[in-house]
Amino acid sequence: MDRRKTRVIKVGDVLIGGDNPISIQSMTNTKTTDIKSTVDQIHKLEAAGCDIIRSAVTSLDDAKAIAKIKEQINIPIIADIQYDYRLALESIKHGIDGLRINPGNIGSLNNVKEVVKACKDSNLSIRIGVNSGSIKKEFLEKYKGVNAKSMVYSALEQVKLLEDLDFRDIKISLKASSVSLTIESYKMMSEVCDYPLHLGITEAGTPGRGTIKSSVGIGALLAMGIGDTIRVSLTGDPVEEVYVGREILKSLGLLKKGLELISCPTCGRTNIDLVRIASEAEKELSDIDKHIKVAIMGCAVNGPGEAREADIGIAGGNGEGLIFRKGEIIKKVREEDLLQELIKEIKKL
Repeated sequence: MDRRKTRVIKVGDVLIGGDNPISIQSMTNTKTTDIKSTVDQIHKLEAAGCDIIRSAVTSLDDAKAIAKIKEQINIPIIADIQYDYRLALESIKHGIDGLRINPGNIGSLNNVKEVVKACKDSNLSIRIGVNSGSIKKEFLEKYKGVNAKSMVYSALEQVKLLEDLDFRDIKISLKASSVSLTIESYKMMSEVCDYPLHLGITEAGTPGRGTIKSSVGIGALLAMGIGDTIRVSLTGDPVEEVYVGREILKSLGLLKKGLELISCPTCGRTNIDLVRIASEAEKELSDIDKHIKVAIMGCAVNGPGEAREADIGIAGGNGEGLIFRKGEIIKKVREEDLLQELIKEIKKL
C-alpha cells in the first residue's frame, strides 16, 4: 500500500514520518515519581516491542524524575503536559525526548515562546493532540458540534501557533472514542497538511472491546496509507497495548518482525484439541523475534493446502498431526508431542 508522504521528525533516536517504519507507542500508568515502578514497567514495554513511551508529568517532581528514568531505559520518553508550561521546561531540562502539549492551553504567548525556544535548543518535537472532548468552544459553535471539521480546525489552530514561531517539528493526533469520527478526522487532516500523524482511538475501553475498536480504526487508516506512529489505548496493562499494536501492523504487512500465528476456527473435522494447542503455542512462541508465519490447523484440508504460504505449521489428524514446512509434510507426531516438535522445527529455521 502507498503511504501518505509526510515530513520527518525525531523522538530521541526514533524517526517518525516519511518512509520510516510506523512506530508503536504506549503510556506508563505508574506514578512518574515512583522511579522503580516506572522503569520496571518500561522494561516490560521494551521487551514487548514498544518504540516510544510517554509518561504523565503533573508536578516538578515528576519532571525531575525523568533524568533518573532515562538512565535506566533504552527507548525515548515523552512528557505528557497539561496546562503548566513550567512542567514542559523542567522536563526538557531533565532530558526528555519529546513533548505532548497543546500550545493553546499553557497560558500566554510568552509561555509558548519559552517552550518552543527550549525545544529548538534541544532539538525536540512536539505532539499536538485534539480529542473529541477537548475541542475549543469557538470551533464547536462554528462547525455545529463535535465532528471532523471542528476537530481538524481546532488542531490546525494549535499548529499555527507553533508555525508562527518558526517551529515545525510537529506531529498531530485527532482521537475520538468514535471509530468513524476518528477515521473521518484523520482523513481530512491528511489532505490539508504534511505533518506526521499519531493514530489512536481514545478511551477505547477494556482489552476485549478496546482491541476491536482500535484495530478497526487504526487498521482502516493504515490501510489507506495514513499514519506514522500509533498508540492503542486500553484500560489495563499497557503491555497489552503494544501486543495489539504489533498485531495490527503485522496484519497489514507493515511490521516484518516477530511471529505471525494463523489458526483455523475448528469444525467437525477437527480431532485434536486445537484450541488448547493454539493457545499454548501463542504463549510458548511469544518471545520469538524471527519473522516467520506459523500455522496451527485442525485438519489436512486447512493444513498443508490452505496454509501453504506458512513457513511452518501443524495439521491435526486423529490423535496425531502432521508438521509441514512451506506446504511440504516433514513428519507425523502424536498429538501430545505436536507443540514441542513444532517448537524444535521453528528453532531450526
